[in-house]
Amino acid sequence: MGLLQLGTPLAWPEAKQAANQVREWGIEQLLTIWRKAKVKERDALLWGDEIEYLVVAIDDQQKKVRLSLCQADVLKKLANDHDLAKQGTLVPDLQDTILPDLQDNAIRSGSLPTFHPEFGRFMLEATPGKPWGIGFKDLLDVESDMKNRRVIAKQHMDPDQYPITLTTFPRLGTRDDYITPYYPPSGPALRSQFVPDEIANPHIRFPTLAANIRSRRGRKVELNVPVFKDKNTPNPFHDPTVNHDLHIWPEDDDVRNGAAKENCVYMDAMAFGMGSCCLQITFQAKNIREGRTLYDQLSPLGPVLLALTAATPIYKGFLVDTDVRWNQISRAVDDRTPGELGEKPLKDDRWRIPKSRYASNSTYIAQDPRLRPEYMDPNLIVDERLKQKLLDGGMDDLLATHFAHLFIRDPLVIFSEDLKVLDPEGSNHFENIQSTNWQHMRFKPPPPDADIGWRVEFRSMEIQITDFENAAFAIFIVLVTRAILSFDLNFYIPIPLTTENMETAHARDAVMKEKFWFRKDPFPRRSPKASPTLNGVDASKESLGPVEDEYRLMTIDEIINGTSSSSSDEEDYFPGLIPLVESYLDSVNIDVTTRCELARYLDLIRNRANGTLWTGAKWLREFVRSHPEYKHDSEVSEHIVYDMFRAVDDIGKNEGRKGWMISMA
Repeated sequence: MGLLQLGTPLAWPEAKQAANQVREWGIEQLLTIWRKAKVKERDALLWGDEIEYLVVAIDDQQKKVRLSLCQADVLKKLANDHDLAKQGTLVPDLQDTILPDLQDNAIRSGSLPTFHPEFGRFMLEATPGKPWGIGFKDLLDVESDMKNRRVIAKQHMDPDQYPITLTTFPRLGTRDDYITPYYPPSGPALRSQFVPDEIANPHIRFPTLAANIRSRRGRKVELNVPVFKDKNTPNPFHDPTVNHDLHIWPEDDDVRNGAAKENCVYMDAMAFGMGSCCLQITFQAKNIREGRTLYDQLSPLGPVLLALTAATPIYKGFLVDTDVRWNQISRAVDDRTPGELGEKPLKDDRWRIPKSRYASNSTYIAQDPRLRPEYMDPNLIVDERLKQKLLDGGMDDLLATHFAHLFIRDPLVIFSEDLKVLDPEGSNHFENIQSTNWQHMRFKPPPPDADIGWRVEFRSMEIQITDFENAAFAIFIVLVTRAILSFDLNFYIPIPLTTENMETAHARDAVMKEKFWFRKDPFPRRSPKASPTLNGVDASKESLGPVEDEYRLMTIDEIINGTSSSSSDEEDYFPGLIPLVESYLDSVNIDVTTRCELARYLDLIRNRANGTLWTGAKWLREFVRSHPEYKHDSEVSEHIVYDMFRAVDDIGKNEGRKGWMISMA
């Protein structure tokens, strides 16, 4: 979450009138940033991780867990201590509470973690106090730093409050008092029949964002997640929490008009999506070329890592038949009108738009001779007028196409103060649209007022229950980027296949049961006959075979761990991401101790991919199904959730060095 701007927000009718002005000024700012930063060079790649927590209050007497709307209080306490941390001083009242190895790490780094607000008043985001370097010593400090963040966050909470790394609260939106303090549902911003407006961060950006998404759509957002059909689940299933008789807001007619689907758990507010926690990794590249390469090559990995980190099998007190959060967030912020969705003829809208603004990537941007036209999205929607403006300003076609695609969206939160004078050296109008395109990869130009390089954000992963797991996935992605750049690896597949893979990742137990499109040969094989054409794309038909021959369906085990090199069918051979990472480690000067420490994390990824270790989603689902109170009717009761959170907290305190789910699988 970036800095939260203060100002006077425009309601949607006024914001709609100002949308073109914001887009025009955003393009002007982008061109200024690009001209200044296109030759910017950094010494080495840096990176950072973002961990998001649910803050819950556990009542041991009532055996009940509630979401705690304490974000502002906790952040205020943390801010007071962080002032000392900026001076390189470990906060005195923390020295006795931080574990000795964590204390040493904080002193060595010279900074404590940074904490940020998020959409939900029950959420915290934590990042390292300064970016990680590419050195192996930094990689080995990640886990202890994550543990440190959790300890510090807990120290600034009430005794009954806990920072928990689950993607969603299992009973968010139920009819009981699942939040503290309690507020009744509904309000002028969300107009939800399940959650109150008070559940969102009170900063004016958030209620305005929710209200303007709803107003632009012309109805509330609709989230229908297939219920998990257990042996006693009603068939057909009708969500019993839905009230068909509400008449508070005009949008209450939505459910009477079919918004709540049969055999689905129904949700109606942004909080059910943006109230989810995730693990995100941001890389600062050495230059724009390296950043564009990482953006492209990491993109096909997004769905694989989404499935591998699956951790979301429960919504609104019911087991659901999906394992990940992505589509629920996508629907929770989907501002497309009926015309843009193709439900009605286009009237006041410019295009039919295939995806929500929270979706998988739709562009490649690297000036790579291996990037074939066949890989591009044939349904890509671009604002051609703004694209031409970028081209006229000197930007190349690939990058201009990327940004002109992002700029088909309307700005959702506009402050009236920003419309008075354009600051050509600023970035507020550009970021207004850039930051509300929530794709699974994000390409980030340098901020105009900071000594920061070109960045790439990897956004698809789900948050994991333990710090060991979160560290393992962060370290794995970093090592994959090192292998990509060192070996010039090629993971290109057509963008529509990545889109399809994102849907596949939602399937229950996709790690073990599904196959994903992936490139068969990742090694560089440039033809001497290659003849780069417009945008540096090699379109030579003489040197390239059919694009369909370049990829096949693979299991996640095959993608991560590889296939047997002794396979009689050479077409089925794939080296595997972990063997590629291990080859990279073999190629650099790394001591045996460090190599063994890194192997701990790679083993978790390897065993998660082959099924030895369960995903968080499978563990949570089986925890519910094996609970003595569960009636095999898909309902997850308050008592089950209490026991679940107690178990999760205990796991975090007692996690083993090899990963806590070995004994569970």
